[in-house]
Amino acid sequence: MAGPTPHGVPTGPAAASGAASVRGDLADLLRAQLEDVADEVEEEVRRQVPEYARPADGAYGRNLRAGVVQALTLFVDHIADPRGQGAAIAATYYELGRGEAVEGRSLDALQSALRVGGLHAWRLMGRTAEELGLDSTTVTALGELAFRTVHEVAEAAAAGYAEAQSHSTDELARRRRRLLELLLGDGPVSPEAVQDLAHGARWRVPAQVAVVTLAAPADPNAGEPPQAMPGALVDMESRPPRVLVPDPEGSGRFGSRSFTLGLQGRPAAIGPTVPVTEAARSLRWATRALGLMGRGILPRQGVVRCADHLSTLLLHSDEPVLDRLQARALAPLDAASEGQRPRLAETLLAWLLSGSNVPDVAARLHIHPQTVRYRLRQLEKLFGDALHDPDTRLDLILALRSTPTLTSEQ
Repeated sequence: MAGPTPHGVPTGPAAASGAASVRGDLADLLRAQLEDVADEVEEEVRRQVPEYARPADGAYGRNLRAGVVQALTLFVDHIADPRGQGAAIAATYYELGRGEAVEGRSLDALQSALRVGGLHAWRLMGRTAEELGLDSTTVTALGELAFRTVHEVAEAAAAGYAEAQSHSTDELARRRRRLLELLLGDGPVSPEAVQDLAHGARWRVPAQVAVVTLAAPADPNAGEPPQAMPGALVDMESRPPRVLVPDPEGSGRFGSRSFTLGLQGRPAAIGPTVPVTEAARSLRWATRALGLMGRGILPRQGVVRCADHLSTLLLHSDEPVLDRLQARALAPLDAASEGQRPRLAETLLAWLLSGSNVPDVAARLHIHPQTVRYRLRQLEKLFGDALHDPDTRLDLILALRSTPTLTSEQ
């Protein structure tokens, strides 16, 4: 005894012939109504999906109309021949999905339109099926076929969207790299060039920026930049890796816990906040600060802000000159023994910074005031009256402050 097919139509020689006739009649009737149904479906989509509620003229309106007609055609073709694949129509929806991605829109609107349109089309076409007097089993099978059609075109649209988004993401990353190279390069930067590249990179041009340079992470597996920094331009391939942060002063990002956690234990230096066309200057200072962190002149761990260490950065902006200053200003210490020099140097710096106040020096160095006086007598013998000369005192402070072993203690 013959049983029903998956589409609810009886099998067997006679039944097959009858089913084919029913499908043919229904397909012909629906095809004749297709344009009218398309009008109503298009109107319903525009009414329920805000993204499609725009004038019908223009490329967007034509694409919507073509998509509706193609989906209805696919449904009718499935009725006429359930084995049909509808490859050409699937290709149409593939291109529709690609178009949404290229235009930077979400796929949600297109998927909503497919659901709304499919449901409304089935209501309209279901009435026609009932008018033909088809039994409930066949009507139910046609409903399943309608939703199969919606599923097919939705999958095609999603595939097109994913393919275009992949290419779009790669292209966007390439454009942002070019923008970052312009901003951090050695040549002059014009506002017009920045605006032009920023438009293609979908990057809002801020008034000010700061550059963060990153050291090697404490965790070898942590190779990613801070995550909670919307709008940042990132270059992890450079040495050192750098992150350009827009409007840093207004965002409060650098002081946030999420920023610290995002570093994953990676030491970082934050350059000064500068106008966007002077981003390279922020990079230079951040890179210099990171180098001083590695040498122990600035704290080796955590986050160092250049704005908090301007005098140290200034001192080390010309290392050869600094070397000469240290050699000349600290030459008298060469007469002391190798073991005495570090103690005398730290005492001298503390004395100069505390306004020559012995109790303050003792408290700063955690030693007895008498020990301070003893060391000061030794320093008087080495430096003589020069210790009381304002210019010499300034040179000594600069020379001693740039000594790594003393920087962390004072």
